[in-house]
Amino acid sequence: MSRLRIFDESEPQTARVTLDRHDAIAAELARIGVRFEQWEANQPIAPGASQDDVIAAYRHDIDRLMAEQGYQSVDVISLAPDHPDRAALRQKFLSEHTHSEDEVRFFVAGAGQFTLHVDGKVYDVLCEKGDLIGVPDGTRHWFDMSESPSFVAIRLFTNKEGWVANFTGDDIAADFPRMPPAL
Repeated sequence: MSRLRIFDESEPQTARVTLDRHDAIAAELARIGVRFEQWEANQPIAPGASQDDVIAAYRHDIDRLMAEQGYQSVDVISLAPDHPDRAALRQKFLSEHTHSEDEVRFFVAGAGQFTLHVDGKVYDVLCEKGDLIGVPDGTRHWFDMSESPSFVAIRLFTNKEGWVANFTGDDIAADFPRMPPAL
């Protein structure tokens, strides 16, 4: 189940708010300019489906966002618990960073945890199958895929070169809860 926890940046052990209803999560995140939607495939997706098949299953919503937001490219990333570079990949995303474009991810399968640092608050968003999150450019955040990553995600980009991070150098991410491996 998707979840949003909101912390004061100075109190990483105590969530001030916890929400698990999609509409409530979407409304709360909208207040800070973050898109949170749920999508459904328009056709079945077989395990191990190709990137083209995954994109085709969500083509309507992808095209809508591309037209609405000007995204130029789309791809699919898939990570499994036995991925040989999982530890290095996880570490890369765990440091607080920003982007010069929106970071848009749709979870076709599995889960991931986006944590946003906005105006003295930390918004910890557990995204699961069917969830789309759109983090606006310039928003300080980090991402945890757990020690045992298991997800398939569609990514939309404005920059055709894809994911480019600008690390803040702030170590705040180390103080907040990580994604447990069991999710």
